[in-house]
Formats: sequence, C-alpha cells, structure tokens
Amino acid sequence: MSVLVYTESENGKFKKTAFEVASYAKAVASQLGTTVTAVAINAADTSALASYGVDKVLNISNSELEKFNAKSYASAISQAAKQEDTKVVVVSQTADSKYLAPILAINLEAGYVSNVVETPSNTSPFTVKRTAFTNKAFNNTTINTDVKIVGVSNNAYGLVENSASATSESFSPSLPTNGVTVESVDKASDKVSIADAEVVVSAGRGLKGPENWGMIEELADVLGAATACSKPVSDLGWRPHSEHVGQTGKPVASNLYIAIGISGAIQHLAGINASKVKVVVNTDPEAPFFKAADYGVVGDAFEVIPQLIEKLKAFKLANA
Repeated sequence: MSVLVYTESENGKFKKTAFEVASYAKAVASQLGTTVTAVAINAADTSALASYGVDKVLNISNSELEKFNAKSYASAISQAAKQEDTKVVVVSQTADSKYLAPILAINLEAGYVSNVVETPSNTSPFTVKRTAFTNKAFNNTTINTDVKIVGVSNNAYGLVENSASATSESFSPSLPTNGVTVESVDKASDKVSIADAEVVVSAGRGLKGPENWGMIEELADVLGAATACSKPVSDLGWRPHSEHVGQTGKPVASNLYIAIGISGAIQHLAGINASKVKVVVNTDPEAPFFKAADYGVVGDAFEVIPQLIEKLKAFKLANA
C-alpha cells in the first residue's frame, strides 16, 4: 500500500520535477508509515530515484509510449496503482501531468487536487494546502475518496535527498486503443524549458523591438535561465508564442522571475504569481508590476541589463 509517484522523463532522462515529486512522495509516505513506489516510463537509468526516497521502481519500457499520450499514460499508471493497492498517487504540475491526472482520477475513482504546495497537514481526513484564485490565495482541501491524487506545484516542495535502497522491476501494462496519433513533437533543443526552469528572464514591449532581445538571451545564458515574454510581444511576432507567460500563456513557478520592460497587466501577474522571488526593471515607477515585485529597479533596461550582465560575469569568473 505504498505511495505511488509518476516520475516524468524525456529522451530517457528524468526531469527535475521527477525528483521533486519523489521527494514529496517520500514525505507523505513517512507520514503514513509506508514506502514509495515510482512509475518510470522509458527511462534509461532509474537509479537516481533512490536518492530521493524511492523504494521500488516499476519500469515500463514500451515503444508505444515513446510519445506522450494522456489516455495511454493514465492507463499505465492506474494499472500500476491497482497492482500496488496504493491509496495516494503523486504527480507533478507539468503540462503532461495536467492532461493525464483527470483521466487517472476517473480510472481510479479518485479525488484529485492540483497546485498543492505543502505536505498534508492531516492524513485523516487527508488535507492539503493548495493555491487558489490564480495564486492569489491558498485553501486547505480535504480529499474524501479512498484513492487520492495529489498534483504538486513546480518548485513548491523542492528537492530533498533521502537515500533508499530502491529495487527495480519491469512492468508491462496493457494499453488502450487510441484515436489520437502523435505525428511529431517539435521542441527547442538549445534552450532551458520554461516549465522546468528555476530562473526565468522575461521581457515586454519596453524592449522596443525583436532586434533588442540579444541582451535578454545573454542574461538568461549567464543565469542558466529560460527566456519568456509578455502576451503583446508574442502577438507582435517579436518572440515565439511558446515563450508567452501569463494567465493566457504558460504559467511560471520559478524560484526567480526577472521581468524587464513589462508593465504588469493583471493577466501576466496571474500567470507568474507562483514564482518565489520577482525582480522588475522598468522606467515607469508607477508600473503595476512594482506592487507585486520583491525587488524593483526603476531604470532604462538598455542601461541596467548590460551592467547586470557584466557584474554577473565578473562574479562567476571570480568564483570559478
């Protein structure tokens, strides 16, 4: 009756979120006095999971699961949950997991709570804290179903090493017939993913044009960050829509979010409120973003950012 955790991987390698949800699952398992079983799909090496408290790995190797399909993945995970007689399933809040979690909930007749930020405050009844109203508030939600599914917000719990002696065994679920076929997946291979990034450097119309994005990319490169933009920027075609963050774009829950030349419309703030530290650079001291920021710089981005890059490079060099 172990806690089951779905550990996402890509191209055979685990994502950072896999280790975060494993860390969370270990904490929940400790509260319940049980163990952690991980479901890994087409992962080349599962040994790293043991460092984050996983006791057993159900390793699924299936060519039909090379490309993500929510129905197939949910079916595989639900079969693993039933085999292990698990009562708590932990998933991340990546785009893929958000798609599969509701289907998984139907398969297991389970209650599903998304955007969870802490371990259960009570296990009987099972109560978790989650964000609400586009990250402007929190609520405590009780799951009353026999099986419970917890979606952990990215970067909410963090990575907690807790070494275990994990065993690994092959698991071969039967897969449903699908009416959806994934023809291809196009991804930028040379950039940090917004979903996985701990640091995001974002810019808006204050950059005045796409030709000025070089310094944004340079700052992101120095920080090992993902690049992002506001909705007007993507609408103008200055940056790809895949970089648009906000309520109508991609949500961001990074440890550090740097907003450059972005006024801070309510839709943008709703999408980045889950970020832990927000830094704003803007020429307008009355920009709404300053009210939501932890740190603010009133100044011209074309003067501030090059100096920031220079200082960061010098710091990295001195500490190399």
